[in-house]
Amino acid sequence: MNYIRLRRWIIRVLAAVLLISIVPVLVLRWVAPPTSSVILQRGFLEGRPQDYQWVSINRISPYAALAVVAAEDQKFPQHHGFDIAAIKDAVHSNASGGRLRGASTLTQQVARNLFLWQGRSYLRKGLEAWFTLLLELFWSKERILEVYLNIAETGKQTFGVEAAAWRFFQRPAIALSREQAALIAAVLPSPGRSRLDRPSDYILQRQANILQQMKQLGGTAWLKDILPEVK
Repeated sequence: MNYIRLRRWIIRVLAAVLLISIVPVLVLRWVAPPTSSVILQRGFLEGRPQDYQWVSINRISPYAALAVVAAEDQKFPQHHGFDIAAIKDAVHSNASGGRLRGASTLTQQVARNLFLWQGRSYLRKGLEAWFTLLLELFWSKERILEVYLNIAETGKQTFGVEAAAWRFFQRPAIALSREQAALIAAVLPSPGRSRLDRPSDYILQRQANILQQMKQLGGTAWLKDILPEVK
């Protein structure tokens, strides 16, 4: 009897966890996130409001979409949330004493930034993997990219390309040039330390590399399977 009760309790707990995690993923498939976990954490720790301005994907320059994919996750159109080859390379590099590397896809970054917290614990990694699977299952690639472009940290107290475009270039995200989009993408690995208004030589070199990658991918037309309106 005790075994049966325990099994029922475990099943109920698992069902509750599934429901609690699936419902927000389904809702945010259509509803613009009012904030994100990382934005809330930043605001609490810094005691200052964070600049977050949601805009739909058709109000963001295709150059910005291409730049972040070129810089962060060139296999984004093909993979199902995880870049297995990149994960293997990162594990090998880290195990051999090389520079610590990450292998997070755009989907993993959305899962972490939207729902979770920063850190390297096994619990967070496990939850990140679970939410990544849910996003790939219930969201389109277009939606994942749209949310990423809106919640990615792009500067100090600045989140999303719309906020970055107004703060650093005095224009909406739809009007970003190829070079401006690449510069925003160049600071994504360390937006808290890098400066868009005063880019270092390293950031300028990274911008140049991203521009070259954007060209090699074939320009914005490369995104046509993700963003149907892109020609």
